Amino acid sequence: MKRLSIAVALSAALALTACGTTEENDEAPAAAASGECADDTTATSTEPVELTDGFGRTVTLDAPAKRIAVLEWQQIEDALSLCVTPVAVADAAGYGAWNTAEKLPADGVVDVGTRGEPNHEALLGTNPDLIIVEAYSADDENIKALEKYDIPVLATKGADAADPIAQMRSTFELIAEATGRGERAEAVLEQFDTKLADAKEKVADADLPTTEFVYFDGWVDGGNISIRPFGQGALVSELGEALGLTNAWTGEVDPAYGLGQTDVEGFTKVGDATLLYTGTIDPEAEDVNERLAANPIWKKLPSVEAGNAHAFPAGIWTFGGPRSAEQVIDAYLGVLVD
Repeated sequence: MKRLSIAVALSAALALTACGTTEENDEAPAAAASGECADDTTATSTEPVELTDGFGRTVTLDAPAKRIAVLEWQQIEDALSLCVTPVAVADAAGYGAWNTAEKLPADGVVDVGTRGEPNHEALLGTNPDLIIVEAYSADDENIKALEKYDIPVLATKGADAADPIAQMRSTFELIAEATGRGERAEAVLEQFDTKLADAKEKVADADLPTTEFVYFDGWVDGGNISIRPFGQGALVSELGEALGLTNAWTGEVDPAYGLGQTDVEGFTKVGDATLLYTGTIDPEAEDVNERLAANPIWKKLPSVEAGNAHAFPAGIWTFGGPRSAEQVIDAYLGVLVD
């Protein structure tokens, strides 16, 4: 299960128990009808689908999937960006708290429990024609457990620090192919590319006092502040570098998400780099940002003394799809340029 932005335990705190079953039917739920989707005119393919998922598995569908069950937040967001409303999702409350890029409808979507251990009875009760999961290998236990129901399972790769922006796009395009929404995907990615290019020009024109930055999140563990820097290969950091900034965190990171581990003292190694951090607060845990504000080492950091430490707006999912990535870009501009 993917770790969360501030408190590792958030998924347990916010996860819903299964909401029961729904009557089986073959009608797909209405496409997301708010925002851009209300005016969307892009075509939906009706041709049979044969695709290769994130782990080389062949997934064959007689027609593009209409009733999709989605068990990870990035993929929920991606489906909604494609104007496809899932019939079932995992941890709807957590999604609503941490991902504001696309709003999940309050009605017509069944919550099937946690992302790591969904309630299979509730999931099957929604009569999905495709189940979309996030995994880390083709042997993932979640894939094996779901395949026994003879419902196609599309496994998307959790992350790839080698090129997180390309990985984000690839996952989005894969879901678009499975749902026949390729034309919509092209439009969304074109908007993302345009926003990124425009933002890069704004950063270049801003003549910033420093282009070095470190983005991080953290949590309070046993009274101690744990810090998770987003290093090389983290999506948020790579978006910053795509804007012309330089990630100042050079410590060891994991090969999937590009995430490191340190404490407040670790920031003494990054000089006067701008410090950026999540503004999303876990309502079930101690506010790490308040603890930082009272920490004597934090208060003496050059960037903090210079007023160059900033929270991103709340509700930006740092492991999201194109719409979350656009929110990240806007956040960089908001704290550095605007």
